[in-house]
Amino acid sequence: MSQKKSVLLQLDPDIQASSFDALVAIDAGVDVLLSRSGVQESHVASLVHGMIFTRGIPDLNRSGIFIGGSNLDQGERLADLVRQTFFGPMRVSVLLDSNGANSTAAAAVLCCSNHLPLQGAVVAVLGATGPVGQRVARLLLGQGASVILQSRSVERGRAVQQSLADRGFDVDRIEVAGPWDQWQPASLERIQGVIACGAAGAVLATSQQLNHLARLQVAIDLNAVPPLGLEPIGVMDQGKIRGARHDYGAIGVGGLKMKIHKAAIRQLFERADQFLDAEELFQIGQQIQSASSGGPRSEPLAGR
Repeated sequence: MSQKKSVLLQLDPDIQASSFDALVAIDAGVDVLLSRSGVQESHVASLVHGMIFTRGIPDLNRSGIFIGGSNLDQGERLADLVRQTFFGPMRVSVLLDSNGANSTAAAAVLCCSNHLPLQGAVVAVLGATGPVGQRVARLLLGQGASVILQSRSVERGRAVQQSLADRGFDVDRIEVAGPWDQWQPASLERIQGVIACGAAGAVLATSQQLNHLARLQVAIDLNAVPPLGLEPIGVMDQGKIRGARHDYGAIGVGGLKMKIHKAAIRQLFERADQFLDAEELFQIGQQIQSASSGGPRSEPLAGR
């Protein structure tokens, strides 16, 4: 008997399901893609039942669910409902990557680690209260780094600090800061890495400000829309050397992000019991880097 086709159910709460996510799934080798747009919480149970009751238990590893959309909070709620619908062996593997936040964060932290050993390092996360920034901070802490969470709102920054502490991370390794010009000199002197995760159109640090960071070894800007978040960095930079530091732009990080995204989709069909979140995508990225002598190259980000 021939192996059943791989089927991916794309759950997208947006009015139009992402053509980007659909094309990535196809390029990753999915045989059949079922794209569902406008997915509401009340729709989840019936959609999941269609995936878990149609095939026998030995074949459930040939089905998978991708949760996308432009809003990570919505995606997380859908993911929780998907997992609540599973029971016993009646489950399939799930990938959560709404707005590309998890794969982008994983790729950014891995690029940072190419030039800065993260254990014991101090990394400033600019725009840390957004979905990518929160994931970047979480991954950095998981690798033993200390983080400085920068936000225009210190109150929102403290909320993220508390959410990370609630996950079990040492609050002493999590500092909160407001706009750059309000930072204390002692904080600036500690920074060894900067990852800018802010919204499009917001300059988070200038060339002069970065040049004043005597210990800075790597700077990463994840915004591809001018004006860029870190003033001196070009969108195509991929480890470009400027003085003592290595710089990455959004497309420079995007090659690894795309590899992680595709590899994660393929991994869904290895077993039926996986839930792939930021940490799992980071591990996939580590495997990609260790298997590649060329590092994170090719396949640009192209807008996500």
